[in-house]
Parts: sequence; structure tokens; C-alpha cells
Amino acid sequence: MRFRYLSRVKTLPSTIVGPRVNTIDWRDSGTDPIRSGLVTSLSRPGGNTTGVSTFHVEMEPKRLELLRELRPNARTTAVLVNPGNIPRAEIQLNDIQTAARSVGQEINILNASTIRDIDAAFAKLVQMRADALLVATDAFFFTRAPQLVVLAARHAIPTLYSRREFAAAGGLMSYGPNINDSYRLLGVYAARILKGEKPGDLPIQRPTKFELVINLSTARALGLDLPPLLIARADEVIE
Repeated sequence: MRFRYLSRVKTLPSTIVGPRVNTIDWRDSGTDPIRSGLVTSLSRPGGNTTGVSTFHVEMEPKRLELLRELRPNARTTAVLVNPGNIPRAEIQLNDIQTAARSVGQEINILNASTIRDIDAAFAKLVQMRADALLVATDAFFFTRAPQLVVLAARHAIPTLYSRREFAAAGGLMSYGPNINDSYRLLGVYAARILKGEKPGDLPIQRPTKFELVINLSTARALGLDLPPLLIARADEVIE
């Protein structure tokens, strides 16, 4: 039996595998598999597809809420997205804009799909005098974590990210699923399939652990006085 791990549904579309082919599409999706068109049901995905959906994208409104808690008097919040990541970017923008409208918050969208785009986005960020930045979930942004963290520090922009690795690298704050827990769930499923269970009968799992990480050293460098309740809720505080 051969497992094919498809971690990026953007670049690897759903594959229909015939019953005689011993291949399992094993997916770790950062967006809702239904909204992205991967499956029609989470409880019974069908075919040879199963896995874990970390639902990063659907958490953007929650991250926006945390950013508002961090900067309650912010007049303008910028959101950095990768427009080339379809359909993820479309889902992100829709959810973020809906959340912002519900609380009357002004947001400005910045686009970046390349290293140069990121530099240009921060130049615009300074021009618009944004009070805070939300870096949307995206694999490209994760690979550019050092660049994003350095630019946020250089321009003194309070920034919230999706993965703990950003905060560990010097980013101000991150909120998202515990990735190690997601990998643990994938291991459990691999064992069940090897014992004979059909992949399509296994529900697509959702994360059960989420972590808020705050880098106090970065907060002090930015001159921020973080709300005590926000710090108390953090799963990890980096000194």
C-alpha cells in the first residue's frame, strides 16, 4: 500500500483513484476541505481521501479579534494575503472582511506572492500608517518567516501570525492549531488504515489543541503594554 501525502491542496488537486490502485491521498489541509472543493462530507470523505484539516483559514476572524484586543484603539489594521493561493485567499478575504464589518473595523488588504512583494507591502504599510498587521495563513509566508519578522520589527508594526514558529523567531504573537497534535492524528490514521480500515470511511479530523503564543521581549521592544488578561490566556509566553 502506498500513501501519497498532499499537504498543499492549492497545487495538488483532488485525485480520483480507481479501486485497483493501492494509493491513498493523505491530506493535511489548512482550509475547510468542503469549501475548497476537496470533499463533500467531513464525516465520510469517500474514495481514497482522508486526513486532518487544521482549518487555519477559518481562524482568521479569531486572529483579527485577538489583534483588536491587543490594539483596541487601532484605526487601521492591515492584512497581508497571498492572492496567488486560490481558493484560500478568496476564503480568507471573505471571512476577514465579514468579521471586520461586523465590528466596524477598517482594514486594508496588502498582497504578496514574492519576496519583493513582501518588501513592497511593508512600504505601503508605512505609507498608510497602519496600527497593526495580520499576516494571513499561507505556506509562502511561513517560508518567509524571518523576513516578515524582521520587517515588522524594523517598522515597529504589532503583528499577529498563524504559527508558533513566527513568535519563536521574534514575532509578537501567534494563534493557531498545535501542528504536532495534527501530525499525531495523522499517525493514528495511518495505523488504522494499515490495519485494514477504508480511508474514505474515516472522518476528516479537526485540530483539538490551539495555542496562543506571545513574545514579551518583542512587546517590550515595540513599547507595548499588553492587556494582563491576554497574557494570562496565552499558552506560552516567550520572555
